[in-house]
Amino acid sequence: MIGAGANELVAAHYLARAGHRVLVLDERGAGRPAWEAGWIPPHIVRDLALDRHGLAIHHPDPWAAAPLPGGGRLELSHDMARSVASISRASPRDAAKWPEFCTRMARLAGVLEMLYAAPPPDPLSRTPRELARMTGLAIRVRRLGRQPIEDLLRTVPMSVADLLDDWFESEALKGLLGMGSVMHLAQGPRSGGTAFVLLHGHAGSPPGVFRPPLTNVAGVLAGMPGIEIRRAAQVVRIAVRAGRATGVVLATGEELATGLVLSGADPQRTLAGLLDAGWLDPELLRAVRNIRARGVAARVVLALDRTPGFAALTLAPSLEYLERAFDDTKYRRVSQHPALEARTLDAAGDGRHRLEVHVQYAPHAFADVGWDEARRAALGDRVVEMLAPHLPGGGAAVIERSVFAPPDLEAIEGWPQGQAHHAELALDQVLWMRPIPALARYRTPIRGLFLCGPSMHPGGGIAGAAGANAVREILRDG
Repeated sequence: MIGAGANELVAAHYLARAGHRVLVLDERGAGRPAWEAGWIPPHIVRDLALDRHGLAIHHPDPWAAAPLPGGGRLELSHDMARSVASISRASPRDAAKWPEFCTRMARLAGVLEMLYAAPPPDPLSRTPRELARMTGLAIRVRRLGRQPIEDLLRTVPMSVADLLDDWFESEALKGLLGMGSVMHLAQGPRSGGTAFVLLHGHAGSPPGVFRPPLTNVAGVLAGMPGIEIRRAAQVVRIAVRAGRATGVVLATGEELATGLVLSGADPQRTLAGLLDAGWLDPELLRAVRNIRARGVAARVVLALDRTPGFAALTLAPSLEYLERAFDDTKYRRVSQHPALEARTLDAAGDGRHRLEVHVQYAPHAFADVGWDEARRAALGDRVVEMLAPHLPGGGAAVIERSVFAPPDLEAIEGWPQGQAHHAELALDQVLWMRPIPALARYRTPIRGLFLCGPSMHPGGGIAGAAGANAVREILRDG
């Protein structure tokens, strides 16, 4: 198993339950963060008895907040009545529409939940098994009724801007929801398909919550018995003989023999980096190299000498603001006015309070030169400047900062070009086309080599589903 994220560890434990001896190669070597965002499909929790091993799921509440132009904050909560009361301060009309919007979006997210719990359907398959499965899915969707079906067909290809403009008038509310539809995406809110990303982030959450919860699932899985984990084990090559994977070669020169390799790394690295290109059809190799995985987000961690006074804060005041922030990225420039989403981390125990800030839009590569310390410092300055009016004591509260540009996230997290999803969640790279149709069933042209990372269906933010679905295909092959 190449990688030790939630997908890889879920796959490892399913294979161990099926009688395989499993070795997980944790290339990062430092374990995982204590909390990571992601909805865990219930069947994975049940199958692996994660509750009995210490699984914790944290639902931040409010799950999102934004400053209002006239003062105060718009806060969106798990409690529908509290959200309605907060929205009413920005727009009584929007507050009245919020419950219906949430109900209708939750029905559509429920369709995605159903699709995410299994390998993607193959609409071109003629096998009785797949035809029966697609028929069953169609019947379940049909039972939702006419309105949800119309909503689904209309909403999925829409831009999130068109969707939100149909429903709401408050720029603050639309900007807050729009932010979740473009995070880690090289698109603006007026791009087609961004409404789908809004629904993707809603999967597994109650009505009115459009962000996944935080979980400790990777740490729990790593501590469960049944698998072996080797830390700081860097894979440099996948060994192949006669078209079949026979093992992996580590940076130390050690070769580990096996008949089954699962990779949680991105497809470009797995197939175009760890494999000898001669084993792959040139057209497939070209398609793999053209998978869009453009990193457009940076991370800034701030240490404060006092509490920030909020658990979460989004600075994306309108859809127009988000679209203009995206414009710079199209020309490979850091946005002069980026969108920010800040979250309070646990206190460090030394009197400091930490904020982790997602910065949307900062490209992986520039039109002229790459990231240097001056550009990192300028981005850190801009983030502090934007947050200062919302911090007690202003910018003086910030006593330390760390800036992680997309190349840093690539090196630290293993994200290609700093892209957290490994392949962008665009309409042509989801479901049976994720990341490309030829790889959508987790298999590769090399026998015994499978993909199970976030580049695979259903994508990032759904913890463990790609790993569970990959094993389902492996066991089906026997």
